[in-house]
Amino acid sequence: MLEKEIKKLAEEINESQEIMLALGDEMRQHLILVMMQSGNCSGMRVNDIAENMKLSRPAVSHHLRILKDAGIVKMRKEGTKNYYYFDADMVAFDKLINMLVHAKNIMSSLPDRSGND
Repeated sequence: MLEKEIKKLAEEINESQEIMLALGDEMRQHLILVMMQSGNCSGMRVNDIAENMKLSRPAVSHHLRILKDAGIVKMRKEGTKNYYYFDADMVAFDKLINMLVHAKNIMSSLPDRSGND
C-alpha cells in the first residue's frame, strides 16, 4: 500500500516541479510580493519592478519569464508596453497543494523513526 502511495507522490512531484522551482527562488518570492504590495492590480512594467527590487531589468525579465512559464504571472500588452501581474494558474497551485497534503499524509502514517520514545 505504501509503495503505491509513494509512486503516486513521485508522479505528483514530477507534475509540480515547474511551479516548485519557480516558487523556490527567494528573489522570485520577493518579486511576487513586490507585485502584490504595489496595489496595482492592472500590472507592473519591468522598469517599475526593477526599481522596487533594486535589480537590473534583465534580471527582472529573467525571473518574470520563469514565473510566467510556471503559470504564476501573466503579461498584458498595451501598444509597446508589457504589464506583468500576479494571476496564478489555479490548476497548477491545486496540484502543488494536493501533492504537499499527500506527502504530509504519507509522513504522518509512518512510524516514529527519530529514536525518541
